[in-house]
Amino acid sequence: MPIIDSDAHVIEIDETWEYMDPSERHFKPGTSFKTVASGEVFKYWIIGGKAMRTSWPGTGDNDQSFGLFLGNVGLPVESKFMLDVQARVRHMDEMGTDVQILYPSLWTGPITTNPAEEVALCRSYNRWMADIYAQGKGRFRWSAVIPTLDLEEAERQLRFSKDNGAVAINLRGVETGNRLIHDPYWFPLFEWAGELDMPICPHSGTGSFEIDTIWEDPLTAFERNKFSGLSAFHSLIMTGIPDKFPKTKWGIIEFSADWIPYMFNDLKRRLERRGGQMKERPLTDNNIWVTVQLNDDLEQVYKYAGDDRLLIGTDYGHSDSSTEIYALQTFLKDERLKPESRERILWDNAIEFYDIK
Repeated sequence: MPIIDSDAHVIEIDETWEYMDPSERHFKPGTSFKTVASGEVFKYWIIGGKAMRTSWPGTGDNDQSFGLFLGNVGLPVESKFMLDVQARVRHMDEMGTDVQILYPSLWTGPITTNPAEEVALCRSYNRWMADIYAQGKGRFRWSAVIPTLDLEEAERQLRFSKDNGAVAINLRGVETGNRLIHDPYWFPLFEWAGELDMPICPHSGTGSFEIDTIWEDPLTAFERNKFSGLSAFHSLIMTGIPDKFPKTKWGIIEFSADWIPYMFNDLKRRLERRGGQMKERPLTDNNIWVTVQLNDDLEQVYKYAGDDRLLIGTDYGHSDSSTEIYALQTFLKDERLKPESRERILWDNAIEFYDIK
């Protein structure tokens, strides 16, 4: 059967920034390198006056500098870093994946507080992705990044992105300036998302410099990367945002799904205390999709959420607790859910959510 990877990644490389307008070239990230005691070379980009460590294809055959999660494997450098788009396609063929939905990696953290710099970085990234989409001939669709500090420019970049293969909008649960997802500031964006049929997708990570600093220790990666997305889901329901924008779809991407029973029960109680009522099907009735992981209690998730708003991805390109390179083929044989549910999650739901023609 056909399979869609609903959460794969590109790893930004120096070439990503070669798509800037000539007038914006001064915003191209500078680079620095640091050799640690082990002899490993770390690479940093200088963005917004800060050094941001970045994975790069120069630290060994598989670039394992960020580590490999248990049970996972190193990826071919040409494929992981999109140095050869057709190499990624060939690896997808080996894994039995028909389409990957590509999310950014740099945008799992805060970038800059300079609006002009953010515009330039987003424009270059989106153009780079448009080029990858063209080379991929339908095998890749992607999530656009937007300059959150300049919504007028964000609209222009969204329309360009939609015309060039983008199927989603990357918006972090807490954005630069600590703006939350229910802030009226975003309402124009939500209107455009509905018009263009591009879901708003809070993804693992944060856009807040303050959160990034508070939980910068690797041992608090869960708090840094997961809290803002789960909070975004809770806020959407509590504030009734989906009702205000009925044409807009929402995706809670790379947070697993075991939180669903707890969150539903908490929301039900809070809404009832305020004289409201939880919708009968909180995901379906609010146009919200959620990605699952193989280590989720899938029977329990199904009990609470059904199967028509669930997706699954591999986190291809990353090496963290969400990464399972062969998750899709493993899930295809996972008997915790009925075959029709598995097929729906691997294909039909993704087709509907990402509006893939």
